[in-house]
Amino acid sequence: MATDKLTSTVPLKTALHGRHVAARARLVDFAGWDMPIQYRGILAEHAAVRAAVGVFDLSHMGRVYVRGAGPHGLVQWLATNDVSRLTPGRAQYSLFCGDDGRILDDVVVYNLGHELMIVVNASNRPKLLEWIADARRRPLAPPAALHDATTETAMIGFQGPAAQRSLQPLAEASLDDLRYYAAVATTVAGRPALVARTGYTGEDGFELIVAAEDGPAIWDTLLEERGGVVPVACGLGARDTLRLEAGMALYGHEIDEGTSPYEAGLGRVVKLDKGPFVSRDALATLAALEPERRLVGFELLESGVPRQGYPIVDEGEVVGTVTSGTVSPTLGKPIGMGYVSAALAEPGSRLGVEIRGRAVPAVVVATPFYQHRTKRAGRAPAAPPSAGG
Repeated sequence: MATDKLTSTVPLKTALHGRHVAARARLVDFAGWDMPIQYRGILAEHAAVRAAVGVFDLSHMGRVYVRGAGPHGLVQWLATNDVSRLTPGRAQYSLFCGDDGRILDDVVVYNLGHELMIVVNASNRPKLLEWIADARRRPLAPPAALHDATTETAMIGFQGPAAQRSLQPLAEASLDDLRYYAAVATTVAGRPALVARTGYTGEDGFELIVAAEDGPAIWDTLLEERGGVVPVACGLGARDTLRLEAGMALYGHEIDEGTSPYEAGLGRVVKLDKGPFVSRDALATLAALEPERRLVGFELLESGVPRQGYPIVDEGEVVGTVTSGTVSPTLGKPIGMGYVSAALAEPGSRLGVEIRGRAVPAVVVATPFYQHRTKRAGRAPAAPPSAGG
């Protein structure tokens, strides 16, 4: 396991940090990492992803490999989704839940054949490594070994409708054959890389995992013009507005340790019939109950910017809380997500969002706000599951 200081008060730096400094990106402390929030501006970067290609440093996200005698069994024991259905080369969205059935993190699990890789949220990596270590000591836990490769690797997002056209000349493998939520070990610009057709923007695109020492050179190459496409470096600010338009949950906003999968609309990735797993008993109890609140999308009917924490009201009574909100750069109107009383969660329900002491009219709408354009083999673009940030 890597020995970087998980509890250090000094922000960690990704392998691409020097490139962000050179580009004069605005850097902020994000989940203990010194990360770019924007380069040329959030709106311009957001538009670049919707129109062509954006390039993101995602290296702050945890990458934990599960190896040894029983990697599949251990992840099946930890995760809520059914890992036994995950064939080599495919990825799966899942949750890690505690003994109370509440969400510790949302993750993506990759079946790499002889080993599995789990991508976790940056802010949750320290606690999850401790939680996994504890879960491995339980009597039913299958044997396996963990390797935290977060600081040994770089992770780069390459997102947008022109992503495949721009990346294919650099990749040895055929990207046309790569399905959504699938990954292939190949080379990119002559360097070994795991290329996955995954993302957090609602657009087609890829996430690349490469050795840390290869990260800067690959970053530079990805930003070069190819075939008339000019990729744009993007920060976490645009990533947040993109994922919100795509209706994707973000840990610390829509989901946290106080949230159950069922109130967050994520019951589909809880497979109670797959056999024993850490949180099964608690989740079975929660599944039998009607949630008192539900996560919804909403639009404001007048101008205003809904922010996390703003009250959601109905006839003067607080009935929920905004978890994320912005003025959608693509749609040009205020949108957000939040929890409301279950009785008010149906699309069309009229509510208000309290902004500076005034209840701004709002209406519950179906998500995603922006139609996903992810690619699936033999099918039209379709909506992905929510994904962690």
